[in-house]
Amino acid sequence: MTPNPSDLPSDIQRNAATKVVDIASRASDSSQDHVGGLLAAVRDMTLKESANLVAGLLDNVDDTLFDLAEKAESNASQTEYFDGMRETRKRRPRIERLFADRVSHGFGEFAAGRSTRGGSEAQKAFSASGELSLVDDRELEESLAVSSMVAKADGRLSAPLIALNQRLSVLSGGRTTTNANNPLGPNALTEAFRVALGELTDINIRVRLIILKMFERYVLNSLDTLYHDVNLRLVQAGVLPQLRQASVVRRHGYTGTTARGQAARPDSAAEEIVEGEYDGADQLHSELMQRLTSLLAARRQTTAGTGYAPSGAGIASLSPAELLSALTLLQGETRPLPAQPVVTDTAGAAEMVQRLKAELMAQIQRLSGEARARISGSDEDTIDLVGMLFEYILQDHTIPAPMQVLLSRLQIPYLKVAILDRRMFAHASHPARKLLDQLADTAKGWSEESDRDHRLFGKVKAVVETLLQDFDDDIGVFERQLAEFTQFVEQSRKRAELAESRATEAARGRERLQDARRRAAQEILSRISGRNLPALLRGVLTRPWANYLVLIVLRQGVDSADFRAAVHFVDDFIATADVPHGEAAREQYRGSLSTIEKQLRTGLATVAFQEPDIERLLGELRKFWRQQVGEPAPLAPAAEPAVDAAAVLGINQDAQPAITEAMPDADEDFGSDEMSVDIDAGSLQAVRDLKVGGWVEFIDDQGTRERAKLSWISPISGKYLFVNRRGLKVADRTAVQLATELHDQRLMILEEVPLFDRALDAIVDRLRNAQPEPAQPIRE
Repeated sequence: MTPNPSDLPSDIQRNAATKVVDIASRASDSSQDHVGGLLAAVRDMTLKESANLVAGLLDNVDDTLFDLAEKAESNASQTEYFDGMRETRKRRPRIERLFADRVSHGFGEFAAGRSTRGGSEAQKAFSASGELSLVDDRELEESLAVSSMVAKADGRLSAPLIALNQRLSVLSGGRTTTNANNPLGPNALTEAFRVALGELTDINIRVRLIILKMFERYVLNSLDTLYHDVNLRLVQAGVLPQLRQASVVRRHGYTGTTARGQAARPDSAAEEIVEGEYDGADQLHSELMQRLTSLLAARRQTTAGTGYAPSGAGIASLSPAELLSALTLLQGETRPLPAQPVVTDTAGAAEMVQRLKAELMAQIQRLSGEARARISGSDEDTIDLVGMLFEYILQDHTIPAPMQVLLSRLQIPYLKVAILDRRMFAHASHPARKLLDQLADTAKGWSEESDRDHRLFGKVKAVVETLLQDFDDDIGVFERQLAEFTQFVEQSRKRAELAESRATEAARGRERLQDARRRAAQEILSRISGRNLPALLRGVLTRPWANYLVLIVLRQGVDSADFRAAVHFVDDFIATADVPHGEAAREQYRGSLSTIEKQLRTGLATVAFQEPDIERLLGELRKFWRQQVGEPAPLAPAAEPAVDAAAVLGINQDAQPAITEAMPDADEDFGSDEMSVDIDAGSLQAVRDLKVGGWVEFIDDQGTRERAKLSWISPISGKYLFVNRRGLKVADRTAVQLATELHDQRLMILEEVPLFDRALDAIVDRLRNAQPEPAQPIRE
């Protein structure tokens, strides 16, 4: 139930009065201005974040519709997708502006206390009397899609939305705020985008629904950050700061003192309160951490500690500040980072990772002057957990060895973060965790060949150096480095996109050309096979007319009237090789020649034959046709030498072989050798599971490794196109070729799961496997 401000406990009212909203004297101008300022801040946050998300959506419309156009089953469908691409590009500024206007209008209506139900005509189909009114089919279909999207988003984001609705109710003077009238709720944002799409008046409902579905993927599925930030902003301003206080996140494995609890708190109480409202979103990570905590505790009980003294029995554990001081001293003693990437054996780095715990214990002993280090069991578990995380990094072949060594140097900063804030292990959105995941994911595509200028290596090195030099106890440094590195990655991506697009378009063009040539050759060969055609007629069909067929396939497609007419010409042209018998047959023969000449002239001109060459060819054909009907051919001048068919066609046979001679083997080009090659079914399935954007590593006979991203899968031949991180083509392979290389260990498919997730899973398995087998009962 939405709380009425007057019903709130007195302490909350006093808190609100001092921080944000003086509920008791809401009529005063100052409090109204403050509330208006808060609502304006929420509006501005919403406009900024939603504009970025919509921009990302519109950036991807072209690629999505282009891929669908390639797979379209008819020319009409393909045209619809291309029209959608063109209209979206043309109307994009207007769409973005109208979307922002509608969102702002929704906030204005909310502030004025007016209903903002909005909705499409279909959503208003029920009148006040409850009777169903008539709705356009298009409107109904669109409305059903919108309702489904909003319902899913409301369900997924229920926890932050409940908190947000209650806080907005306070800002609105106690008026009930629900998902339906929340100005930044999924319903309001989706309806604003739907209205903005009204600019696309010339596209059909199918394309509109596709773009709406993209809104769900790129916007609704990414609202978590916006709602988190808005709730946090309102909590910091004192709007229901104690809402769901019982849900404050608890750190698993925490066994320290009150001082330890204070040291381990987040940067602000407001951040902790808002994190508590998101327990459901990180439930799986929390369950994993609970499992890890119990496994680490069991491991500690079965391992005799020789370098530390556990707390209890009158012995006080080191405070977090003392532990952090020891780590900071070790952090200042780290060796310089390598200036350039070198072929590195990770064994040395692994030894450093494993030695850190012993060095920390020795440092603590030196600082305390005692024979044994005094750390709590939970702190030892944290030290061990971070150590195993970085051991995994050095064993993870998804990351290239030079990058593994660089990242391994972050062990001390990440151990300090874990001591300050153990939420890093339980929350995927923690800035330190996101930074390490981002570094590892970007490093996955690194290779010496693709980073000759060392831009990526240098940037990763700069991040590591900054954390080693600047990080003391301010976790905000991770947020700043994450923002800078994300910007660097985005800039690099945009630079690579152009080269990748060129590589993809070139491959797509080659495939379309090969497919068009194959179809042209098939149409011609099926008609001339087994016929002893004169060289002149065969030359016309297999060279210029075949090229004309190819051009039509590329421009209009095989379903077009032009293609059918061009194929029909082949039949008519071949028929002129048959000698007509009887006067009626000869008259019919002569009557067809004018049409054939006209079509041939058009086709030759289309494939860039010059007029003199066309006339020369037609002259030779007329001689042949006269002979066919028994008419004497005009005598050639005595000095004019005889010409062969290739010369008449005006081509060089070596430079332009007939299309039927130049066609590659079908199996070679289109990967249909699957049945003739003995391949491993598991390897083939792994290749087929590869998604565009996934990374692999190719290993040649000399052991040279090259990392590449799957950029495109041909819908025609099924070939896989790979590019490096700069967008340059590395290889193209059929599925069978890739499966063979995978089976022969000349190809490695790199993990797509974030580093932290796969590392924690591996650590759980490691700890579980290390547990002693339970003793079997002795049977008498």
